[in-house]
Amino acid sequence: MPNCLVGLSRLGCRTALIAPVGRDVFGDRVIKELVSEKVDTRFMIRKRGQSHLAAGLIEQHTGRRTFVLYRELFVRPSDLRTSRYPRPAIVHIDGRDVPASIRLARWARRVGAVVSLDIGSVRNDVSSLYPLVDHMVVADAYACGVTGTRSVRRAVERLSRKCAGTVVVTAGTEGSIGLEDGRWVHQRAFRVPVVDTTGAGDLYHTGYLYGLLQGWSLAKRLRFGAAVAALKCTRPGCRAGAPTMAAVQRFLKGSPDCHA
Repeated sequence: MPNCLVGLSRLGCRTALIAPVGRDVFGDRVIKELVSEKVDTRFMIRKRGQSHLAAGLIEQHTGRRTFVLYRELFVRPSDLRTSRYPRPAIVHIDGRDVPASIRLARWARRVGAVVSLDIGSVRNDVSSLYPLVDHMVVADAYACGVTGTRSVRRAVERLSRKCAGTVVVTAGTEGSIGLEDGRWVHQRAFRVPVVDTTGAGDLYHTGYLYGLLQGWSLAKRLRFGAAVAALKCTRPGCRAGAPTMAAVQRFLKGSPDCHA
């Protein structure tokens, strides 16, 4: 989630994060970094306990990666202070803390905000969020895993029966496919020299949400999301690799090659 918001900030959007961090040096460091990236941290939740820690392993020649995550802090519905939050255009959730996510999504709907859902893999049951979501943009690992199919298109169809909004599934170098108002759109992934794929999914959401804020069509949202994600893969690090608007525009004007 912070990766996506930093990406949006670099594209010129105003963002704020609601997430738990410990009252420790790691929590201080996270907030300091986000502030430096112009992400509003006023609504971060400081708690007793250790901040989340993740260790990443990156394969040198392919840029593929895996993570080990330690997490002991969670967001509960009672932690949310919705009366203090400014009215957002979009509320982006990842479903890790489902009861809190439900409360936040319901509040978003009451104030007229769009609700976006991002899930990378099957971790817990988030189906109770489906009716509250306007844009479900999830990885193929989640979509195929939760629907019990190997076909990305079939996974989109099955998720669309449960989520009335737009459904998009990303599939790495196989691109992304979305269904909105009965119309299908497929976007091929751009071919780039890969250094590190860490955060590519988060930065895809950056591009998608930016397009949503601009009122773009689904096809244009998927293309812009693919470009932002591709550029991130050319640099190491999640947030460090988030591109600027100028970089994305140059990339797209250069008619980049796509994977088959």
